[in-house]
Amino acid sequence: MTAILDSLARALRDLFSLRVLWVVIWPMLVALLLWLALGITFWSTFSGWLEYGLDKIGIQVWLSELEPVWIANGIQALLHLMLFVPLVMLTALVLTALFGMPALIRVVAERDYPQLKRENGGGLVGSVWNAVIAIIVFISLWVVSLPLWLIGVGILIPFVAAAYLNQRLFRYDAIAEHATANEMAALFKSERGGWWGLGLLTGLIQFIPVLNLFGPVIAALAFIHYGLARLNRHRLLNDPKQTAA
Repeated sequence: MTAILDSLARALRDLFSLRVLWVVIWPMLVALLLWLALGITFWSTFSGWLEYGLDKIGIQVWLSELEPVWIANGIQALLHLMLFVPLVMLTALVLTALFGMPALIRVVAERDYPQLKRENGGGLVGSVWNAVIAIIVFISLWVVSLPLWLIGVGILIPFVAAAYLNQRLFRYDAIAEHATANEMAALFKSERGGWWGLGLLTGLIQFIPVLNLFGPVIAALAFIHYGLARLNRHRLLNDPKQTAA
């Protein structure tokens, strides 16, 4: 737990570095503008899909009979928002993981681990494939959870989904440049609890207003700090001659 909290503290420390601020801004801005444009352009289509889904699970009939009407409209608007916000956050997280991580890794590695050898055990193809799996599972969890919100149980699903998404999305890219393929596999297995714990903590940030705007970069930095620290420790245990600053 100490390693997780230390990684998060280091991420917050690095957040307002000039080299980091641009990575904070552009993924969230691009994601917000993208989904605003899509939402406005295809509003009727998205609404139709939502009504179709609600009708399939029997909720649309209940909403149409609900009185007064403004309550039903409010519930539908809330469901739209529940879909819009995760899509924005998901897009920002993926953009940060795929395109922002190299810059963030340089910030952390150059200062904290300048002598940690780069083995390039991962690559762009692996990163994209990893992101695809994370997205599919994340969206599936959200879709499954929508009906459960009406009975209160669904409130737990977003936290689980966010934890899964963060640990799946960022753990790969955090160590892909420095670790070998074997080291990556070993760390994913031996540090599973740590990855999930960090995923949960950084996932919770996504539900805190204002702070969630920094969520993608905080998560990225925290996973880089955690991953490189664990990799450095792994190498020292297996080969004491290896050192890092």
